Amino acid sequence: MDVGSKYDQRGVSSSKSDVHDAIKHLDKGLFPNAFCKILPDYLGGDETYCNIMHADTAGTKPSLAYVYWKETGDSSVWAGVIQDAIVMNVDDMACVGAVDNIVLSSTIGRNKTLIPGAVVKDLIDGTQDFIAKMKNLGVTLHLSGGETADVGDIVRTLDVGFTAFARIKKSDVIDIDIQDGDVIVALASYGQSTYETEYNGGMGSNGLTSARHDVFGKYLAEKYPESYNPEIDADLVYAGGKALTDIDSETGLTYGKLVLSPTRTFMPVLNRIIGSMKEEIHGLIHTTGGAQTKVMNFVHGMHIIKDNMFDVPPLFRIIKEESGTDWREMYQVFNMGHRLEVYLKPDAAQDVLDIAKEFKIDAKIIGRCEVAEEKKLTISTDTGTYTY
Repeated sequence: MDVGSKYDQRGVSSSKSDVHDAIKHLDKGLFPNAFCKILPDYLGGDETYCNIMHADTAGTKPSLAYVYWKETGDSSVWAGVIQDAIVMNVDDMACVGAVDNIVLSSTIGRNKTLIPGAVVKDLIDGTQDFIAKMKNLGVTLHLSGGETADVGDIVRTLDVGFTAFARIKKSDVIDIDIQDGDVIVALASYGQSTYETEYNGGMGSNGLTSARHDVFGKYLAEKYPESYNPEIDADLVYAGGKALTDIDSETGLTYGKLVLSPTRTFMPVLNRIIGSMKEEIHGLIHTTGGAQTKVMNFVHGMHIIKDNMFDVPPLFRIIKEESGTDWREMYQVFNMGHRLEVYLKPDAAQDVLDIAKEFKIDAKIIGRCEVAEEKKLTISTDTGTYTY
């Protein structure tokens, strides 16, 4: 069974093609090809400004955090989940130029019989801690409040999401206009940046349904039936061979903490990049849903060639080995080592590399862009060449 069919049978989609089809006729905003929808300045009424509102969640990552917390008592996983949900908003917004003064509002849906008030406090404290950390790095986030709902009839364990808002000048918007001859500078999703306290496996918040069920063993299904959709075929539930608390010898983390690595934010880096070289940037892509194929949503008549990819980090090798997923599908579901792409001319690439290095984030030129009759993506690695 290939990952596509497994993914579908688990009730999720990496491409969200049905969602894209449902919204294809909606207004695309002031900058139709921007990474996020850009609205007129409804609040200020200033023709030179625009509004950006974004909503996202931590996906199914809270379900894995729940079972890890139950198994170990380690409450630090909840701060990671908060970071996941915030970053899935603010890093998308950064890709259109909103890198400061973002207003956040949280939504926490819990099954109160399983998620006590102490966890809610951990989530709220984690929000404040992340905001304080970003402020120290030159990025100001404001928490306006939020909603905590006891919805056990709907949510099996916990759902964590945020809505984010920013108001910026239209002249500061980064529209996506990828050009012939552009190179692609990629920033790694894994490793340990200057603002992280331990090694980050690079998981992000996409592909978690596949990762947790393909990596971890059946004992979790027996102990925590509330952690998965009971309508899924039993053969697809926790079908891997790893235990949450086993240690990965390569990274020194438990497999649970490796998969739960908080989604790395690139906001501090993008604040610097945009502040010093905005005019050089032809596109910023946060490789979330659709992973390495995400850029295909924003190009026409362009061949995107990625032929100098990062070596596959330990986490994604583990997922590949445990799941048996073919490499082509792995690059569609998982970021596979980098979660931010900067598209620009070759002579500007070194500036991005230098800024990333200051934050101890690995970065390199992973490919280039060429005009073509139809849009196409080619990924070439030592495991093969994959065309999308």
